[in-house]
Amino acid sequence: MNETAGQARVVRVSGPLVEVADLAGVAVSELVEIGPHRLPAEVVGIADSRATLQSYEYTGGLAPGAGAWARGYPLSAPLGPWLLGGVFDGLLRPLTGGPTWLAGGGLGASTDAVWSWQPTVKTGDAVAAGSILGVIATGGALDYRVIAPATASGYVEHVSSAGSYRANDELVQVNGVVVTMTERWPVRQPRPCAERRDIDRPLVTGQRVLDMLFPVGRGGSAAVPGGFGTGKTLLLQQVAKWCDADVIVYIGCGERGNEMADVLDDFAVLTDPRTGGRLADRTVIIANTSNMPMMAREASIYSGATVAEHFRDMGYHAVVIADSTSRWAEALREFASRSGVMPAEEGYPASLASSLAAFYERAGPVTTLGGLTGSVTVIGAVSPPGGDLTEPVSALTQRFVRAVWSLDHDLAYARHYPAVNWSGSFSRDASTIASWYAGEGDTGWQIRRALLSSILADSDRLTAVAELVGASSLPDKERVQLLAGRLVREGVLQQSSLVPNDAFCSPEKAVALADATLDVIDTCFELVDGTMSAADIEAFDFSTLLRAASDVAPDNIGEIARRHDDVVARLRGAQ
Repeated sequence: MNETAGQARVVRVSGPLVEVADLAGVAVSELVEIGPHRLPAEVVGIADSRATLQSYEYTGGLAPGAGAWARGYPLSAPLGPWLLGGVFDGLLRPLTGGPTWLAGGGLGASTDAVWSWQPTVKTGDAVAAGSILGVIATGGALDYRVIAPATASGYVEHVSSAGSYRANDELVQVNGVVVTMTERWPVRQPRPCAERRDIDRPLVTGQRVLDMLFPVGRGGSAAVPGGFGTGKTLLLQQVAKWCDADVIVYIGCGERGNEMADVLDDFAVLTDPRTGGRLADRTVIIANTSNMPMMAREASIYSGATVAEHFRDMGYHAVVIADSTSRWAEALREFASRSGVMPAEEGYPASLASSLAAFYERAGPVTTLGGLTGSVTVIGAVSPPGGDLTEPVSALTQRFVRAVWSLDHDLAYARHYPAVNWSGSFSRDASTIASWYAGEGDTGWQIRRALLSSILADSDRLTAVAELVGASSLPDKERVQLLAGRLVREGVLQQSSLVPNDAFCSPEKAVALADATLDVIDTCFELVDGTMSAADIEAFDFSTLLRAASDVAPDNIGEIARRHDDVVARLRGAQ
């Protein structure tokens, strides 16, 4: 530790920007404590004898002349079994108990807490970096796996017997390296892995419009751009509740406090569909709301990515949900303006693109150092001012992600949720995921997706024409195309988070709904080519089929087939 009391002094304070003189031997990204309250700050620039710091706490009351102390290590997050089910601020300090100062070396839980340890290795075993050494029981369905650090490989020299231990107690010693259940890791540095793998399967979100039209691969990345009121937070919460990941890291990055309170309330009472326990038991929530320190918001997404990589290295599949990256970019812009950085487009620093790329690059499926398979999937919300998707954060983000789920004002105001705009969204993993579904027996996945996309595109094109000349002026076949678009929107894509049968949709139910709707549409085209008029088809009652999503349980596929047969029979009987 480099103690420089008596030499280093604060010479300038401008909000979160603090300049310190005579901080000898300090390096960029090093953690520094400033002022009588030892506020944590990070070195972001060095010029001659002055270091520029960004403070992670409110600097009110901090004046020139206050002391500064370099800690000798970068901004690091404490990682341990207390993470699961916990609520933390942007620096991964707990919000559910007394204050714990990151710079002072505090843990995310009381050092008096004890945890149940069960070793999986014995003295004399040969282990590699990243190997599982034992498990810590967390009280939930997910075990916390203690792994050998990247610097530890060789033979096990000592193993503590099964029992209860504190966070810093020695559990295993490997080739002279002491391993505890606690690890600290620099949040801006990606954790190492043996190999990055190709995406080979989807992340099932339980939301039909995403899973069927714009899927994201497990280990991929997605962005959710949308203006105010389009349902970004609700969609992300649905993904967090229902996706088939092992660990959820939910980052409230500069969002309103009432929204984070809703997240906490929902996760605390929601039953986990995967384990039957509490969803909170496999969730890590990082809450940095809009009234919290601005630069801690900037660090929060790196803290979240580090937590996800930590569980990835245990062989788990983690999802990072950042709501929203626009608030994070605003923190970068504010600090850049205070530090005199030349502004680029709309005042954002020129480094915005590289910062976004570095964040989303931390997603990916990997082979861990210990030979396990794990992944991190990153999903970030984007909140463009005025819904302008050409602004820098939205435009740059679309360059670096594998999928975009663009939300639409018109759909939201029409109460169509999720309000995902099928013309402005895309998935770069669709062909890979189609191959995975084909290998699982669903050879028609890609054809079904193409048919749904084609129907929606034709319907949108004809809707614009119908607004000019009136739907009744269109030829019968084109009127049926308009009807087909409505059936797909209301019967397949629309989904209610408030209806128990519809909040989550299994892939099997989604396929059944889509196939039933497409077959009914084919029947309508067949009849309009025969003896039935478009007006008669438009007047037909399709409500039995349209209500199937909300009425039918996720595992009751036979009821969807029965409703389809009933609608087709009545259609043919009405000709």
